[in-house]
Amino acid sequence: MRFRFWSVMVLLLMTTLLFAACSGDEETDATGESEGDSGESAETDAASDSDGEEVLVFARGGDSESLDPGSTTDGESSRVTKQVLESLLDFDKESFEVVPGLASDWEVSDDGLSYTFFLEEGVTFHDGTDFNAEAVKTNFERWADPDHEYAFEEEGYVYSMYGTMFGGYKGDDSHVIEEIKVVNDHEIEFSLKRPLGYFLQNMAMTYFAITSPAALEEYGPEINENPVGTGPFEFESWSKDDSIVLNKFEDYRKDGLPNMEQVVFEVIPDNAARLIALQSGEIDIMDGLNPDDAASIDNEQALDLYTRAENNVGYVGMNTQKEPLDQVEVRQAINHAIDRDAIAEAMYAGYANPAKNMLPPSYMGYNDEIEPYAYDPAKAEELLAEAGYEDGLEIELWTMPVARPYMPDPETVAEIVQNNLAEIGIEVSIVREEWAPYLEKTLEGEQELFMLGWSGTNGDPDYFLSSLLHGDNVGSSNRTFYENDDVDELLNNAKTSIDQEERAAFYKEAQALIHEDAPTVNLVHSTPVLAAAGYVENYVPHPSTSESLAEVELQN
Repeated sequence: MRFRFWSVMVLLLMTTLLFAACSGDEETDATGESEGDSGESAETDAASDSDGEEVLVFARGGDSESLDPGSTTDGESSRVTKQVLESLLDFDKESFEVVPGLASDWEVSDDGLSYTFFLEEGVTFHDGTDFNAEAVKTNFERWADPDHEYAFEEEGYVYSMYGTMFGGYKGDDSHVIEEIKVVNDHEIEFSLKRPLGYFLQNMAMTYFAITSPAALEEYGPEINENPVGTGPFEFESWSKDDSIVLNKFEDYRKDGLPNMEQVVFEVIPDNAARLIALQSGEIDIMDGLNPDDAASIDNEQALDLYTRAENNVGYVGMNTQKEPLDQVEVRQAINHAIDRDAIAEAMYAGYANPAKNMLPPSYMGYNDEIEPYAYDPAKAEELLAEAGYEDGLEIELWTMPVARPYMPDPETVAEIVQNNLAEIGIEVSIVREEWAPYLEKTLEGEQELFMLGWSGTNGDPDYFLSSLLHGDNVGSSNRTFYENDDVDELLNNAKTSIDQEERAAFYKEAQALIHEDAPTVNLVHSTPVLAAAGYVENYVPHPSTSESLAEVELQN
């Protein structure tokens, strides 16, 4: 068959001060929003450089970890690589509907074991070399084979998302790809050992974007700081923890795009400072808007408020292989001790719902029959006593140093969790690390309690449940080090089924077991809010948090 697609008020003082800054008070010009200011000065400052070329400045809370997309699970990295590199398929601008990317069309065999992709012709990488089927094969083989010359295993590269989404690596019985065959320069066939219910969704993910083989040879392991793709923008420079600069790719395959001459991703860690930079015209778009500021932004003529679809979970994870978190009673006690409703109400201004499952409610297979852990300190103390900790215990809570879509103010959430646990005799020490070391150290299991979250990038439930909780992903995307053979079997069955109702049933059963084991405290599913200057046009936030900026324009 042939498919064609055309188509808790800890920060009250800060909030008060920020509100004053956002109020447009005519007696102060601190934010550049005095009476009569329509945003024209902001356009002059942020939308053009000294040569008059249009520049888009996108501010975010943290820096990228790696610009080699397959080597990271970091959303801030994907946000940038989305502009530079492209995948065989893509997602619709506002959903996870699969549409053409570097492949203009594709065929799927009736048994779901063969996928043939027909590639765009006349496409070049930023280094001038040709995009073709051999380039596709090279990329997939380097992700799959630790011994590949471009795998860079000796330099510590780990392509964890490839292993997660394709069932392992070359030589593993669980690895789903049997063979990759180059039919001709613009046709490539993937043969599978068994069906994979979300194979096409995988092909649209940013993690599997295609890098120039010539660049892999030239840069070697430094490809993570020198990305070369076919995307609308080409890499110019990276000043760590400051900015990444991308320039317009003049030979981009889509006529008339991109609209901007340059895109700058700027790091401004503090949400309030980022908003002030937007109001003063230093930046054009900001992610990580404090939900409390959404109402005031919505009323500012010079700014526009944007939202992403609820497609994430923010959680407190527990390293289930470290004492005392290896005891289910302790994990359940912590779940009963943390007040999710209060966190959602105090920190998200109506832009979040308390979470009882890892999976967002809109996803296939969401188990709505599960009863959430009620906020019940007395029950929590009872469970602690059962585990032998009637006198309490001491524990570390690692907190994220950057705002993320699922947790715009992690520091305050950490303090709420600390206070909640103190009420049942758990003394919490908060540990703080920079973002890149935070990700690395939690990957290695140094943490006890930790705060993180997950945003869906392919629209399939497996991306949440297997990535975060499958035993095969311990030490990669599974930072709780949670292992349950029955859960793994259910998730494996769901992967290989092509019957969507059957897949949904497997996921529901797995969620029930996970809920009982309690490896995480699922806090909220948020509706992330963003803001942009009013002169920004054609900006469409994607649920995955990584959207192309090729069509964005700045109104004259």
